[in-house]
Amino acid sequence: MDTNYYSTEAVLAEYSKLQCIFKLNVPDLGYVDGGSEKDIKTGTKILLPYWLAPTLSLQEWVDITIPAPYTTRVKKALDADARNVKLSSLVGGTGTWYGFGKMIIDLLQEPESSELAKVLSNTFKSRLIDLMDQAQHFGGAATSLGTGNDGENGGGDFREGFEATERERKPAGRLYVTRPEEY
Repeated sequence: MDTNYYSTEAVLAEYSKLQCIFKLNVPDLGYVDGGSEKDIKTGTKILLPYWLAPTLSLQEWVDITIPAPYTTRVKKALDADARNVKLSSLVGGTGTWYGFGKMIIDLLQEPESSELAKVLSNTFKSRLIDLMDQAQHFGGAATSLGTGNDGENGGGDFREGFEATERERKPAGRLYVTRPEEY
């Protein structure tokens, strides 16, 4: 993911929420939780935007929990067959599973950060062949994920699960196939 100031993907990923657990009492900020409490109490769990959570964590006000799209349950599903996991639905409206994952890696300590980096890399590698296949045969031709026009969806389920980074790579894959000298 591009962390450039003008990158739409980076901006969207920064507005993803992280569950944080407060380590101390914070007076007069209970409205942040959306509840009726006046203060934030120690142990309160609140979803905070990514841009705020690391700062509060560095000040040791909160502990950040690893978001659900990167938990052991999801890792096991990806290890079983990454092509069958709809990455776009794991992170909500932003659809930036890889981008948000990279940002989470920056927050984690070793060995968790290298483990998550390996999961992101292996997932992309295992989905890349089918991604390139979809770039070549989008819209009805037989693919490795379906049989095209004879009743199957020709990889439609896989296309629906494309994550934002994968959707960006698809036109590049089509360009590589049609005009490799320009790629």
